[in-house]
Amino acid sequence: MLSPKDIDNLAELARLDIPADEKETLRKEVDAILGYVSEVQKLSGGEVKKVAGEVRNVMREDVNPHLSGAYTEELLAEAPRRQDNFVKVKKIL
Repeated sequence: MLSPKDIDNLAELARLDIPADEKETLRKEVDAILGYVSEVQKLSGGEVKKVAGEVRNVMREDVNPHLSGAYTEELLAEAPRRQDNFVKVKKIL
C-alpha cells in the first residue's frame, strides 16, 4: 500500500503538481492498479518463450539498375542552388 509520501515522490518525479485533495484519490487508484498488475503477474505463470516467425529477406534484389548519372541533371534542376554536379546547401556551424 502506498503512503502519501510515496504519492508526493511520484508526483515530484513526474514533475506534476497534484492538489492535496486529489492525492488520496490518486493513492487509492494507484493501489488498485498495482494490485491488478500483481494479479496478472501471478496468472502469467513465468516467462513466455519468444518465437520468431519465418526469417526472410524483405529487400528486393537490385537487378537491372539505371545507369549512373542518368537522372543527375533532372534532380539538380529541382535544387534551389547547385555548384557543378552537386546540390549547394548553407554551411552549418
